[in-house]
Amino acid sequence: MALSAESVVHVNFSNPRSFATKFNSHLKETFFPDDPFRNFRNQPPLRRTTKVLQYFVPIFEWLPNYSFTMFKYDFLAGITIASLAIPQGISYAKLAEIPPIVGLYSSFVPPLVYAVLGSSKHLAVGTVAAASLLIASLIGKVASPRDDPILYLHLVFTATLITGIFQTVLGVLRLGILVDFLSHSTITGFMGGTATIICLQQLKGFLGLQHFTNKTDVVSVLRAVFNHRDEWRWESAAMGVCFLVFLLFTVQLRKKLPRLFWISAIAPIVTVVVGCVVAYLLRDRDIIQTVGDLKKGLNPLSMGHLNFESKYLTAVVKAGIITGILGLAEGIAIGKTFAIMKNEKTDGNKEMIAFGVMNIVGSLTSCYLTTGPFSKTAVSFNAGCKTAMSNVVMAICMMLILLFLAPVFSYTPLVALSAIITSAMLGLIKYDEVYHLYKVDKFDFVICMAAFLGVAFVSMDVGLMLSVGLSILRALLYVARPATTKLGNIPNSTLFRDIEQYPDATSIPGILVLQLGSPIHFANSTYIKERTLRWIQDEVCVPSSRGNSIIQYLLLDLGGVASIDFTGIETLVEIMRNMQARGIKMGVINPRIEVMEKLIAANFIELIGREAVFLSIDDAIRVTQLSLTVRA
Repeated sequence: MALSAESVVHVNFSNPRSFATKFNSHLKETFFPDDPFRNFRNQPPLRRTTKVLQYFVPIFEWLPNYSFTMFKYDFLAGITIASLAIPQGISYAKLAEIPPIVGLYSSFVPPLVYAVLGSSKHLAVGTVAAASLLIASLIGKVASPRDDPILYLHLVFTATLITGIFQTVLGVLRLGILVDFLSHSTITGFMGGTATIICLQQLKGFLGLQHFTNKTDVVSVLRAVFNHRDEWRWESAAMGVCFLVFLLFTVQLRKKLPRLFWISAIAPIVTVVVGCVVAYLLRDRDIIQTVGDLKKGLNPLSMGHLNFESKYLTAVVKAGIITGILGLAEGIAIGKTFAIMKNEKTDGNKEMIAFGVMNIVGSLTSCYLTTGPFSKTAVSFNAGCKTAMSNVVMAICMMLILLFLAPVFSYTPLVALSAIITSAMLGLIKYDEVYHLYKVDKFDFVICMAAFLGVAFVSMDVGLMLSVGLSILRALLYVARPATTKLGNIPNSTLFRDIEQYPDATSIPGILVLQLGSPIHFANSTYIKERTLRWIQDEVCVPSSRGNSIIQYLLLDLGGVASIDFTGIETLVEIMRNMQARGIKMGVINPRIEVMEKLIAANFIELIGREAVFLSIDDAIRVTQLSLTVRA
């Protein structure tokens, strides 16, 4: 292509970087995009050691600057979330089909571990409803919590250990990208479906049923409820409705008057206390079912109870990994949400390690899966917590309760727990978000509903996997069918934009400018070639007055192409040869450094000619128009 060198003097054709340089660059961008070690550079050895210690153990970063003023806020927040941890711990243990005392154990040890290793100042550690029900669903397939509760409990501890190891490995290897496959639409649908089936399962507590199903789908739950109509108790239902109305009233009060958030925060413990009093007064009439015996004492060691028998291992590993991913997605998202409100930052990989270590330690001390539940964190945030010390205060409160007050809660009515769970779950069904998804993106809406319907009518793991599968399919479609747009000149400017988005943009006579907006590789190379040729077909159908094709130049804007593989380079060669056969010359605009290096190494630049590589669209148009003028 006989083009002026004036336009390409600024194009960098320097020799490609070495393999080691490119490998280090890719490694850094893949695993260390936040450049976590930038503060360690150019530091004296002692200072560097201190920085490293503060980075890996965040408590050493904020503890030296801790003050009594901050402690007053953390103390109030810790007391408040401890009052919420008691009813939630017992309630979610009930969902997981494990002894209620284990739910209290899980609010003692894990928060202490997180306070040392966690990077979020506001996250409150505890058990969560969705993971609790998921554990019951997956472990319950190989061990019955009713027929063999000891084996079932040991498998839950083992699954928690698997969760902790999995989360820690992800954090150490900085593989947080795996959690990104749980899109917002997936989480919205999954949590909505989970909340729906959890609410329906609470009918057992509301109606005082003795027999129920182990399945979690809507049909099985409703069938169990109506098949045992002879067990319904109006006394239990009346108490449950009263508790639920009270809890929902406090929730609405908090929304109307945010300064009264503490009323909503203490409402669950008030429900438990009132329920305990009522159950104690009616203990001789056998009307109200209670949680039963709760023994005093701190967490016993459970490392000797871990079960790795081959016949249970598949279900245990599956439960550990799925609940681990779910716990990470929820905990990290919630931590980031509240950090943003304070213009602060959390480190996702540190959070993974913190969650992983606390679940490993928890599995060895009679705890089951813990993460950062939204309800606790919101209460802690509104109470004004300043640091993770609020988790330490909560843990100390739980320790005192376990040592001295645990038996008091043995009279907690199951119906009170059902009311607490139901009031919490109703807030997880985000009708407005689902409608917003429908308005903005129909495919996201389909992903959301796949998760919701799969969880509600099949099972939790099927619903989650179905939604994740659709999300991955969508990502693959984006990869395999990238956007290729025709650019035109915005009148009275040097800007070139998509002619479909800007109808006033005009094409340059004799020149077709196409913008490729994605990496070019084996998965999309055929589509890019066919789509480019279709653009050409659309343009060259009308002959010019001289009998030649209207299009004389094809310019490909590669500024949005982040990478290219060998198949992609061959595709560009095929397009160039096709253009040559049509009498059309081809040029490329602004290839990025990685793309340029590969084009040079593959001799594509020599094949097309350095004069056909341009720094900007404006340069390319100016030079090619000059050439068109010469030809004319």
